[in-house]
Amino acid sequence: MWKSLRNDIAAVFDRDPAARSTIEVLLCYPGVHAIMMHRIAHWTWNHGMHLAARFLSHIARFFTGIEIHPAAKMGEGVFIDHGMAVVIGETSEVGDGCTFYQGATLGGTGHEKGKRHPTLGKSVTIGVGAKVLGNITIGDNSLVGGGAVVLKPVPPNATAVGVPARVVMLEGKRIDPLEHGALPDPVAQQFRAMAERLGELERRLRAIEERSTHPMGKEA
Repeated sequence: MWKSLRNDIAAVFDRDPAARSTIEVLLCYPGVHAIMMHRIAHWTWNHGMHLAARFLSHIARFFTGIEIHPAAKMGEGVFIDHGMAVVIGETSEVGDGCTFYQGATLGGTGHEKGKRHPTLGKSVTIGVGAKVLGNITIGDNSLVGGGAVVLKPVPPNATAVGVPARVVMLEGKRIDPLEHGALPDPVAQQFRAMAERLGELERRLRAIEERSTHPMGKEA
């Protein structure tokens, strides 16, 4: 338990430049509080005290705004930044070193039984308001962009953005988890492609109109 706590605190210092001291992290970081409470609730759940475990997770949700089902498996060094409205479902599995931003969700897609929530590899980042739904796997070192809705597996070292999410590449380089502004915008790319196509069609139309009004064009 203490080893996990040390790793969780170290993750805050590693990924949040605003962290100043250990006591500040322990007192003022709801993500740390939620994970600490979850580890207790998870132990309680695994020892058959399901109602007590659910009650502990409910208390954690009340005080932190973060909902982690006590059955969910959380690795070490997990960082939940701010964390309000983060939801991690019952059969979720979160690898070591993962990062969640506010509003992130690991959810199911229906009333199916068994494994119905996502599995995250190591060092995965789930952006602001992103939704990862269903029994899918997000590979190691991958990034889910803010607002994305992921319904299909994401391979390791990839970036997924959009609704529904698509895997995109940035010159084959992994994006820094904190540089949300560096994410590509596939919607904007589609609009640019459409604008270029319309421009080409307009040029062709003008060329046709010019030929039709030219004397040689009339003779032809």
